[in-house]
Amino acid sequence: MTGKTFLNRVANGETDVIQLLLSMLDECGASYCVIGGLGVNAYAEPVVSLDLDLVVVSDRVAALREIAAAKGMTVQDFEHSVNMSVSGSDLRIQLQSDPRYQEFISRAERHAVLGYEMSVACIQDVLRGKIWAYSDETRRQSKRQKDLSDIMRLVETHPELKPGLPPEIADKIE
Repeated sequence: MTGKTFLNRVANGETDVIQLLLSMLDECGASYCVIGGLGVNAYAEPVVSLDLDLVVVSDRVAALREIAAAKGMTVQDFEHSVNMSVSGSDLRIQLQSDPRYQEFISRAERHAVLGYEMSVACIQDVLRGKIWAYSDETRRQSKRQKDLSDIMRLVETHPELKPGLPPEIADKIE
């Protein structure tokens, strides 16, 4: 079974949402990079997630929203993200709107992740985003625990990252 087939089965995917998203990004000419758990999967042993977090260059978000709506996707605005989903898949696409993430796009690298060729934030930026997420005390505890686990996966696979961790996180992963 390929990574694509596996991910689409886990997501109950009647529609290949990731391929749809990648096509829409091409259609609107948007630079982007994957962050979050799927970004971690580019650098460490993959773990299944039903969230696809990414950063899209801010001046192309409106065009991407229009294309998504025209293709029948549900588009919702939240305080720190624009979320998109499609009927027939449990996969959730979350466009990060925090401006701190915009600089990640210029350092992104191409990676194959679960069978998809995509632009992924560099490992240092994936880690930085996970540190920001973990440090956000307004997030649900279960989400923060997953962020800590993702930080651990990155550091176990790439020990050279450990010295860059904030002390309060480094102490937790000893």
